[in-house]
Amino acid sequence: MSLDWTIDAEAHLVVIVADGDFTRGDMETLLDDLASSGAMAYRKLFDGSRGDTSMGAEDLLMLGVRFRAIHAQERMGPLAVVVPDHRAELVARVLGILAVADRPMRVFRAPALARRWLESLAK
Repeated sequence: MSLDWTIDAEAHLVVIVADGDFTRGDMETLLDDLASSGAMAYRKLFDGSRGDTSMGAEDLLMLGVRFRAIHAQERMGPLAVVVPDHRAELVARVLGILAVADRPMRVFRAPALARRWLESLAK
């Protein structure tokens, strides 16, 4: 698996790091873990600066369906996404799917900036 994550229940923060190619299955495993841990409302930092994906349109569509179902059922926490420039188009499509959620979302080029923004939203 090319996604690693930590869930900090005390800080209400999830940090997800992509390293290499990650798949729809990797994302679904992540979502399952977030749901079972009660962490959907936590702040999330997705660091994709060293990651990549070969997911196609069908994979993205199926993940989009799942994201929308989650958004309809529970409150979602803020999301900061770190992405290299060459992946900006893919991330824009995915964030378009996620935009239905009533939560702050921003894209960053550096993990430190993303973390600083998330910290500013801590309760």
